[in-house]
Amino acid sequence: MATFPVSSGAEENVVDKEYCCSICKEQNTEINATFYCKNCNKFFCEQCINSHSKHGLWFNKQSPYGKDKIMKWPLSKKMENYLLTCDIHKDEKLTKFCKDHSRLCCYTCVVLDHSRCIQLKVLSEVKRQSSDLKKLSVRVLNTLSRLKKLQKYREDSRRSMQGSYAKFERNKVKTMRLNIQSFLFQCDNTSTNEAYENVEYTVDKIRQKVNLLLTEFENSSIKEQKEELKLKQAPLISVIKTCIRHHGELLRLHEAMQKVKYQPELSLIAHYKCLDKIQQCEIYMNENFSDELFSVKGVSKYKVRIFRDSDTCWIIAVCALPDGQVLVADWQNDKVKLLNQQYQVVSHWGVNAIPWDMCVITPSEAAVALGDHGVQFITVTQSKLVPGRRLQLQHDCRGIVHDQGDLFICSITALYKYSLSGTLVCRLYEDTSASDTVYRCAVSPTGDRLYITSLKQPKLLTLARDGTLLATYTDPALYGSSGLHVTPAGQVLVCGWGSDTVLQVGCEGESKLATLATQEDGVWYPESVCYSSTTSSIIVGQIGDNILVFRVE
Repeated sequence: MATFPVSSGAEENVVDKEYCCSICKEQNTEINATFYCKNCNKFFCEQCINSHSKHGLWFNKQSPYGKDKIMKWPLSKKMENYLLTCDIHKDEKLTKFCKDHSRLCCYTCVVLDHSRCIQLKVLSEVKRQSSDLKKLSVRVLNTLSRLKKLQKYREDSRRSMQGSYAKFERNKVKTMRLNIQSFLFQCDNTSTNEAYENVEYTVDKIRQKVNLLLTEFENSSIKEQKEELKLKQAPLISVIKTCIRHHGELLRLHEAMQKVKYQPELSLIAHYKCLDKIQQCEIYMNENFSDELFSVKGVSKYKVRIFRDSDTCWIIAVCALPDGQVLVADWQNDKVKLLNQQYQVVSHWGVNAIPWDMCVITPSEAAVALGDHGVQFITVTQSKLVPGRRLQLQHDCRGIVHDQGDLFICSITALYKYSLSGTLVCRLYEDTSASDTVYRCAVSPTGDRLYITSLKQPKLLTLARDGTLLATYTDPALYGSSGLHVTPAGQVLVCGWGSDTVLQVGCEGESKLATLATQEDGVWYPESVCYSSTTSSIIVGQIGDNILVFRVE
């Protein structure tokens, strides 16, 4: 299908100069129009509208109409020409419709591809149901909404990458500054006892050392990280731009469809071109949306046991921080451990209760679910774990997730919604048919879907944000499903504890998309899973002294 020229600016400029100022055009200048006067049947730019006083004040309710009332504007000549032109053979006009293939055809299309078709009619003979327009409008609005969501996902991922790089750069600068300060402090202590004639030598020595430190900084991994950031951002930027283009084109077609609904031939053409555009958008979103499959490129093991651990580790929860550090909760040893970017334990905090789950609150704060001991907040400060406030709840706390200032907490058989201050908002869902029916929860990036796993039943539930059940997915591989995570792009990851597998499930919560890891990859009673966008890896916590890190694309 033909595409319109794309502007890098606002969406109203997606169709380049679709409406041009009539006054400027008379002077051989093309300027985008921002107003239309029905009485004059002319278009005006923001400059020329000031001289338009023929029908009173320009902001009069009658006329002219601004872009906020663009549906009152007539169909533009450019859009009309676009509708009438064949998408395949650009120099020919559409004249027929093939019912056998539901395709608009020009003369060349008929000769090359549709000469043997039985139901080939001229456009004026084709009739559509009046309900077709309403159904198509609903599809258009749904597609526009999904395009916006995909665009937002990629924009959020890009911001996350930029934030991680900015923090990495700040840490490097801080390290360089501390090294220089430390050296200057040493020089200050030694030079106070030296004779006057040695001062010049000391200054020269300081200059050389500082220059060396600056050179080391310039040659550090900052340049490499910057290049890596650029490479990682490129596909995200491409998706964002494509979403903007598709959104603008579909929106213009939808507007055109409304404007020509009383012109049978143009209405028919707009209808089928709109359908074609929707299909293009759906294909693109299926390739790039939240059901995008992970591809595992390798796996590594990292030891998380420390000398103070009395038992084999049982990593029941994993959280990836934006700076590349990782938090793990060790159920067996009652500890929360902090891993650096190399997955080495650099700090730990002994919990006076059993940790069941964790979630990230801010880039440096997490909340730990402590069963019947409530919720404990901890902060990461200079690679150290510092305990903060604690919320006491009236029920057990086994699973926890944070989204948009809300805490969603699983209590074995119910899902509750709390504020960050600990105020109970409501009970969203309950299933008392068995024990551990509401074990872990996760939330979609847009916040419109909640996912729940059951420890004793092999199924995944998908709820609306108000607690309404949307879908139930049952799979024997989900028996004992514990670990549950949704990536920033909306991909759903679930651990099958009894089957020793890590699965990727569709964002609608209705089907399995892939088995990402099995016992052959080292998975053994997996308890937790999370995705780090900083390192493009899936981290799996399980029974044993090692975590698994899968590199994915």
